[in-house]
Amino acid sequence: MFKNREDILQVLSDAVSEGVVVVDKDQKIVSTNASADTMFGYETNELIGQSLNVLIPNNYHPKHSDHFTSFFNHTEKRKMGRGRYLYGLNKNNKEFPVEVGLNPFKLYGETYVMALVTDITFRKDIEENLNIKSEALQAAGNGIIISDALQKDNPIIYFNPAFQELTGYSSEEILGKNCRFLQSDDTDQDGITKLRKAVKKGKSCQVTLRNYKKNGTLFWNELYINPIKNREGLITHYIGIQNDITKRKNAEEERNYLTKIFDNSLNEIYVFDFKTLKFINVNYGAQKNLGYSIEELRNMTALDIKPNFSLKKFYRISAPLRSHIENKVEFEAIHTRKDGTTYPVYVSLEMSMLGERKVYIAIILDITEQKNYTQKLEKTVDLRTKQLKTALENEKELNDLKTKFLSLVSHEFKTPLSGILTSSILLSKYIRGDQQENRDKHIKIISDKVHYLNSILNDFLSIEKLETGKVNYKFTSFRLSKVLNEVVYNANMLLKEGQHVIYPDNIEDLVLVQDERTIELALTNLVHNAIKYSPEHSDVTIKIAQNLKDTVFEISDSGIGIPEMDQKNIFNRYFRAENALTTPGTGIGLNIVKSHIENLGGSIHFRSKFQEGSTFILSVPNIAH
Repeated sequence: MFKNREDILQVLSDAVSEGVVVVDKDQKIVSTNASADTMFGYETNELIGQSLNVLIPNNYHPKHSDHFTSFFNHTEKRKMGRGRYLYGLNKNNKEFPVEVGLNPFKLYGETYVMALVTDITFRKDIEENLNIKSEALQAAGNGIIISDALQKDNPIIYFNPAFQELTGYSSEEILGKNCRFLQSDDTDQDGITKLRKAVKKGKSCQVTLRNYKKNGTLFWNELYINPIKNREGLITHYIGIQNDITKRKNAEEERNYLTKIFDNSLNEIYVFDFKTLKFINVNYGAQKNLGYSIEELRNMTALDIKPNFSLKKFYRISAPLRSHIENKVEFEAIHTRKDGTTYPVYVSLEMSMLGERKVYIAIILDITEQKNYTQKLEKTVDLRTKQLKTALENEKELNDLKTKFLSLVSHEFKTPLSGILTSSILLSKYIRGDQQENRDKHIKIISDKVHYLNSILNDFLSIEKLETGKVNYKFTSFRLSKVLNEVVYNANMLLKEGQHVIYPDNIEDLVLVQDERTIELALTNLVHNAIKYSPEHSDVTIKIAQNLKDTVFEISDSGIGIPEMDQKNIFNRYFRAENALTTPGTGIGLNIVKSHIENLGGSIHFRSKFQEGSTFILSVPNIAH
């Protein structure tokens, strides 16, 4: 025990505010001050002579002796714990956090240790509370920034991960910058003006801004700022909470757009309750047509404007919707206006949800005009049908003749007219004086085609001569290359994307003594058919072989082919194969070619596979007989 212990304790008590516990080398408590007694819950002098372990939680006892021995051997002043929380144990066996400073000293030749103990329960609670708040800031889904109001331009000094994820900027690009960098060049915004005024007045405010991510993407930022003041009332910081409301903004715009459509639609649109059938909303078009105000309609049901509808009938018609068999049902009905007049309507009825409320949506079309027009049209059609039937019975033969003639003209005039059109277009491009030769060439082509059309027209007008074999042919000697060049030249104007005409080799010396115009007509028809009935990116191949007696032409394609059941009729006038009905044509081309070629002493036949292509073989004598 200390000598003059009372004097020493008095000095210690007056010198320090912490709890003081003095122990000897055997860890026996030799002295405490009032603060220590109060802190640990003991009476004055009650701890004297007890082991230090009474103040230490049991789980620390095993290691404490080693630590104490080590410290006693080194006898240096230091704090206990080294960054870890330490805990004391009061008389009620309740643990509490402490901070302990160890101070060895010698007195009367004996070494003692004085422990200065501080109860840090309150401070630890504050630290834990701050840690929780810090973790909350870090984990918050909203972007949060803190700016320093005492520095120039309010630079950002803190941001949480959500802010960085939202904007896409790096730490270096955020810290030390004013948050206006998110505005890019889009500074003409009402919200920015409001924000600046609030900062100037040191007030909090909430605004919605158009901000931009690092990659340039626009996002709508609902920003809330709040000033932070110190004890003297000086604003030291601003905290900004940012919420990306882009989806909500887009949804609002879409809702406003749909509302505009709803209000401005010329159709009548009704929303009414699933159970009561009372109107919830009705667009302006419906109000105008019915003559009721929206307030009046909200006190009415859908059945009130349908005089021919009972509740039972409505349930029967809407049953597929209520049982989820159909998404929509459509029917006709009669609507009654406020003034008692009625009008026919076409109803499209669906089920939907308005928040948590199940509703019907009906889109109504006033079909008064359609009904009147349909009735008038039906009477007109009936009258005209009777008149037409009479005319057809009296003039059937004449109409058939006209139809055949027009079909022939349409088919046989197409190719030369295309040549005339092409030459006309090209002729307009040759405007320089040194291009006269080109102009003359295309003028001659136009002239030749006009004469050709005139000649064909004469043949059409006397088609019975062709059928009886009385057509007059003009036989001349000509090079096949000349005719084929003309055929291919005109065919090139009709080619689809990626199509090519494969020209035969070594025909420059081949000569025929035949009707040149007829040979050209036949080849043109076959080549044009090959192009018309072949797909894009395919070839049309022309082969020519000549022996001492005949010249044989083969025109091949990889087109739609001719179904086997149709092949026997392919040369009949006006006949068209089943798979060619959707392609423009009259069905007379092959018939005319066959008639001409046979009149010249030649023949024509073909081989074809459905969906693989066709080859037409045309044979004519080298010298006409």
